Amino acid sequence: MLNEVPAPIQSCLSADRSGKSRFTGKNLYLPYLIIWGILLTSNSFSQFQNIRIDGPQSWDPNEVTIAINPLNPNILAAAANIDHFYLSTNGGLNWSESHLSSMLGVYGDPALLFDSLGNLYYAHLSDPVSGYWIDRIVVQRSTNYGLTWNDGAGVGYFSPKNQDKEWLAVDLTQSPYRGNIYLTWTEFDSYGSGNPNDSSRIKFSKSTDEGITWSPAVTISDRSGNCIDSDNTTEGAVPCVGLDGEIYVSWAGPLGLVFDKSTDGGLTWGNDIFVSNIPGGWDFDVPGIYRANGLPITMCDISNSPNRGSIYIVWSDQRNGTSNTDIFLVKSTNKGNTWSLPVKVNNEASTRHQFFVWSTIDQSTGHLWFVFYDRRNTTATETDVFAAKSTDGGVTFDNFKISDTPFIPTSGVFFGDYTNIAAFNGKIYPIWMRLQGGQLSVWTTIIEDIVPVELINFSANVMDNRVELKWETSTETNNQGFIIERKKINSNADQDWREIGFIEGNGTTTEFNKYRFVDNPFLNGVYCYRLKQVDFDGTFEYSKEVEVNVMVIEDFALMQNYPNPFNPSTVISYQLAVASQVTLKVYDVLGNEVAVLIDEEKEPGVYEVEFDAKDLPSGIYFYKLQAENYSATKKMIYLK
Repeated sequence: MLNEVPAPIQSCLSADRSGKSRFTGKNLYLPYLIIWGILLTSNSFSQFQNIRIDGPQSWDPNEVTIAINPLNPNILAAAANIDHFYLSTNGGLNWSESHLSSMLGVYGDPALLFDSLGNLYYAHLSDPVSGYWIDRIVVQRSTNYGLTWNDGAGVGYFSPKNQDKEWLAVDLTQSPYRGNIYLTWTEFDSYGSGNPNDSSRIKFSKSTDEGITWSPAVTISDRSGNCIDSDNTTEGAVPCVGLDGEIYVSWAGPLGLVFDKSTDGGLTWGNDIFVSNIPGGWDFDVPGIYRANGLPITMCDISNSPNRGSIYIVWSDQRNGTSNTDIFLVKSTNKGNTWSLPVKVNNEASTRHQFFVWSTIDQSTGHLWFVFYDRRNTTATETDVFAAKSTDGGVTFDNFKISDTPFIPTSGVFFGDYTNIAAFNGKIYPIWMRLQGGQLSVWTTIIEDIVPVELINFSANVMDNRVELKWETSTETNNQGFIIERKKINSNADQDWREIGFIEGNGTTTEFNKYRFVDNPFLNGVYCYRLKQVDFDGTFEYSKEVEVNVMVIEDFALMQNYPNPFNPSTVISYQLAVASQVTLKVYDVLGNEVAVLIDEEKEPGVYEVEFDAKDLPSGIYFYKLQAENYSATKKMIYLK
């Protein structure tokens, strides 16, 4: 049940040319918090349960963002235009709502970020009590997951210019810049101006003290764009962090899609690198949508996956026709110096629209995740929400519908400029808007990415009267560990499987892991071994079986060669009761040494060695084994 809350204090509305609904007054909302129970929709054909995030009294929420607390993944934060904030403390099942306030104003384009300490950052545009509309970027910080906020820091103020479309990143690597927070955005000489003397550029700032203060803004784009807020405007700067603390960012503008990087924590930047053209531009028309764009998202894989270090850029455009918006990805494996050709993420052959994409990487697996609106299965302007996943570094993509039912947008309702998606340790949370009954609402679903415990090798070897088991895994998810089971096979009947040990697993990881277990079965015989892999939730799965023949060796012995007589080679077998320095030599009938077959330290066990006499004359030969205090000699006959 939704609690009654004070109504928002509303001012008159006007619309700027970007399509943003602009309040002409200040202090738009009294701060309050509302909490409601879970609101779900589902039908018999839906695999994913849709969860409504906003409350019934939210006002026109759009441009959504979502973040996961790495210290407690059950704590999720979400936000929407203009000043909405949503909090879940039970893994996204229930949400509370509040509204942000600041003396610097809260004016949309929300971007949320958790750092490694659990601090939460909310970046947004400004409309200050003292100043002018979007005169700076504002970053507010909460140390209690959004229950309270500081008043925020203003970044990039440079009168009379406008600051717009910001995004955040944090360095989670072990680089010297760990903990730094990075901010990129577009600066306009005059937002919306058609004056050819006005231009736009990409700006950068950083905080080294958990968002309290920020460095002076610097320009990182080499080529400026216009100020119209369209194809030839430089926009869409979403930063990310590389393996060694590099800062990567791409954006769209008059040159198409370009990329830049800093390798020294943002002190210096390189030359812009051309990545791809954007046929039709990033500002395009989609029926039923007030304004659609295909601005890029930049990501870097810092997991331990096979694609570790790869950089990805994702965007959408209409290169396949104005009635066929598609989503594209490019990849760099050399720190952004060169880029692949674009590949299509939406793996269908329709001539329908896929748009408003956002993407992320689950850094526990290296899997790529995408959310976007999709019309492949609908007619007219009916719109579904799809997710996509790539487990092979953007080579192939699995697309699937996550919305329960389609909705019908209308061009009179502003959807904002983006959706969003967050992923952490196999839990993925897409977030999107839908229009129903003329009202926008905010939704999510919970996707669980089950990475199997992939066993790539399991072997058994007898050594020193013991059985050594070895196995390797390439991935593990929720792996509590391995129970080792054994049974003895004899001539009468098989014994039952017995548990003989346990080896702890590595939980969830994409690193290769090696395991070892040593068993001492005591009695001679044939033994089978298998692994019982157990998850933390109690589910389990058996490995293949491996078989060994165990001979408990108590004495030294030298066996008769076979075959005998031989031509030209024969096999000599011997056994060692303890680790020994071993020599095995061959002599002729006169006692001359003709071959040294073994002269080295050997572990206990049974061994075979081949003797090839092709360069010797036919006749009688003797072979002699010496090990510890044991010595034995046997005769063999070589007949050509």
